[in-house]
Amino acid sequence: MVSSILRTKSVTTKVTESEYERLEELASVSGVNLSEWIRGKLLGADRAGSEAGVVLEEVLALRTILINLVFSLGKGEPMTHEQMQALIERADGAKAKRALERLAAAVPEAAPEGQGEAETEAKTEA
Repeated sequence: MVSSILRTKSVTTKVTESEYERLEELASVSGVNLSEWIRGKLLGADRAGSEAGVVLEEVLALRTILINLVFSLGKGEPMTHEQMQALIERADGAKAKRALERLAAAVPEAAPEGQGEAETEAKTEA
């Protein structure tokens, strides 16, 4: 598909030969050229990350509610409506912070500049 939009700015990065081949393969499977595929990924990454963050927030809030509810019921102490409402408010209030902490912990550290792929793998296995 030929775009009528004139693009005048570039964003570049260096990849290994195997990474480049993988990128070409992914673009081909998607039915677009490499530039279009990468542009779509870069511009869509923020939206996808945002959506994933919202889902993670909700899952963590539900986890907090469920754990506290099961714990309370396991002790033979049913929750009142007020206690449940307070628990929901507490879980909702902390969900964004907890999601950001989880996401930050899950992001692998980038290899130092100039460090090769094989060298990184060797250090990981050690």
